[in-house]
Amino acid sequence: MIKVAIAEDHQSLIDGITLLLEYEDDIRIVGSANDGEEIWEVIETKIPDVVIVDIRMPKVDGIALTKRIKEEFPKIRVLAFTMFDQPDAVERMVEAGVDGYVLKNSPLQNILLAIRSLYRGERFFECEPSENNSSTLDNKNNPLTKRQTEILQLIAQGKTSREIAEQLFIGIQTVETHRKNMIQILNLHGKNELLRYALERKYEF
Repeated sequence: MIKVAIAEDHQSLIDGITLLLEYEDDIRIVGSANDGEEIWEVIETKIPDVVIVDIRMPKVDGIALTKRIKEEFPKIRVLAFTMFDQPDAVERMVEAGVDGYVLKNSPLQNILLAIRSLYRGERFFECEPSENNSSTLDNKNNPLTKRQTEILQLIAQGKTSREIAEQLFIGIQTVETHRKNMIQILNLHGKNELLRYALERKYEF
């Protein structure tokens, strides 16, 4: 049984997540709170497997809460559930030790996928920290980042965006965003040009 706690300042979202999870046989909500301070009692007494946290909350925000959880209960997995998809917000949560990141405008089913992924010891990010020049491959002829090259490899293997997302434990929208960015970076045109590009370079990876 996966024990889940929720720290979210909008009660309607807590109610929505609760409604989503209550019919799942392998998941049980052990407590919830509207701020990062109140949820701590739930964490200390129930020791949940996964804590869902918002970044912006009163009293104690999600970043500070994540740091405290990881310091005192390092085995607890933390899932950020937020409206913020800016790279710096993701990076700050990653630095705090978050294990997953789901956007509030995503399908609620993504929360289920994320909870189960985190419980298995995996990571789940719908959006990722910004990738600077240091994350590109050493090959100067390759203008793509490591993550983009990784996705391109999987495209060359004939995998769909959903399959790529599941294999890399990221959101489908993240994969689609990378696809669009790669098309622009590589100056490609046409629906199937990225697939053709990937296949042509299949043995260069």
